[in-house]
Amino acid sequence: MRSVRARAAIGATLVVAVALVAAGLAVLSVLRTNLIDQADLQAEVAAREVAGQLALDTAYADLDLDDEEDHPAQVTDEEGRVVFVSKGLRAISGTGSTGVSPVPSASAGATPSPGDDDDDDDDGGGSGRPERGEVSSDDPDFSDGTATVDGKQADYRFAAVEATTPAGLTLTVHAGAPLAAEQEAVNTVRGAMLTGLPLLLAVVAGVTWLVTRRALRPVEGIRREMAAITASEDLARRVPEPGSRDEIAALARTTNETLTVLEASVERQRRFVADASHELRSPIASLRTQLEVAEAHPELLDLPGAVADTVRLQVLAADLLLLARLDAGEKPGAARLEAGALVREEVSQRTGDRIPVTVEVAEDAAYEVNGSRGQLVRVIGNLLDNAQRHAEDRVTVQVAADGSGVRVEVRDDGAGVPEDERERIFERFVRLDDARSRDDGGAGLGLAIARDVAARHGGTLTVHRAPEGGAAFRLWLPRAA
Repeated sequence: MRSVRARAAIGATLVVAVALVAAGLAVLSVLRTNLIDQADLQAEVAAREVAGQLALDTAYADLDLDDEEDHPAQVTDEEGRVVFVSKGLRAISGTGSTGVSPVPSASAGATPSPGDDDDDDDDGGGSGRPERGEVSSDDPDFSDGTATVDGKQADYRFAAVEATTPAGLTLTVHAGAPLAAEQEAVNTVRGAMLTGLPLLLAVVAGVTWLVTRRALRPVEGIRREMAAITASEDLARRVPEPGSRDEIAALARTTNETLTVLEASVERQRRFVADASHELRSPIASLRTQLEVAEAHPELLDLPGAVADTVRLQVLAADLLLLARLDAGEKPGAARLEAGALVREEVSQRTGDRIPVTVEVAEDAAYEVNGSRGQLVRVIGNLLDNAQRHAEDRVTVQVAADGSGVRVEVRDDGAGVPEDERERIFERFVRLDDARSRDDGGAGLGLAIARDVAARHGGTLTVHRAPEGGAAFRLWLPRAA
């Protein structure tokens, strides 16, 4: 079943069905228990009424029974013999004796035999049986049975009450209360439930289907638009956002945000490819021209120029390869490095710089960070290259503690970076001074690589105005754990 609407409707219907069936069974159980309790009370009242008359030595023929049709009665003696039945009783079950014809026995007011008297004395006291002329105060025994009164058979609830006549004869009175009302009420409620349950489940299923369909209508619109975007490859399109503030609206907003990021990423990738092709075209064309001239006129070969173009190609290829690895999510190493030592080592190897670099690092301090040695050296080198291109007379590198991290700051005394351009310079292939030659100005990848490497190491790279008036690039890295 692939439809969410169908699954939701069936699920809701099943849940409601189970709940209604459980509730219905509970209602029927409570109703049946209450009605049976009422029948027990009626049967007990009828039985005690008869037992009270017997305790007063009323003769069987003179017993006064109210509503004998609804409360049939049967009286048995100690030996289980039937000594009295109510008028019209033709058959009975559930009372321990099925007899409906009284047998000759001592009357209610007869004098017991001496043997019976002795037995009565022996059984007195703690026997729990009623004294002479009394009705048992114990809770009666209840049972289910049937009785046929005046040719009509019905179910009854019987109560058994013991009574002792003044003559010492113990009799058991069984009186019944009809269960027709209980059965009719239970059947009525059960019928109503069986009739209403399917209708209610149909309503639940229909309402759930309509509500789910209405709720999922924006999702279908999002799906169609995404399919159209996929087919057209037009990332400028956006999915419709419903006016509600529910999860579907949040899904639409998130989808549009994802499309925006994806569009920017694709556009950035396109610009990257175009800029990389443009940057590679110039040194390749220059190198080809020099080789073609050298082939025709070997004496005119500009060997230093060819070497310079080859080096530039090599550097550019290395930069592009590093950017590709960073974009692919390459994680930096976890080596423990000392930032001051890295700076000193990099500065000592830069013998061809036009301006000497001043290093400011406390001798007795240790600024340890975790990361890739090669990538961090590359960042420091790129920042120094940038400072060398723009400085007038001074380049300074300072390493110091900064909160929970280490700050490496590269400053120059050049023209600085305009405030509105301080973020754009970290984009790839961006050069603010278009008047510079490509050889002097670089390809515009150094700062982009530096910021990406800093971010991969959990740090930041920002640019500010230096006290000397030029640019101050601050590389912040977290301290080693």
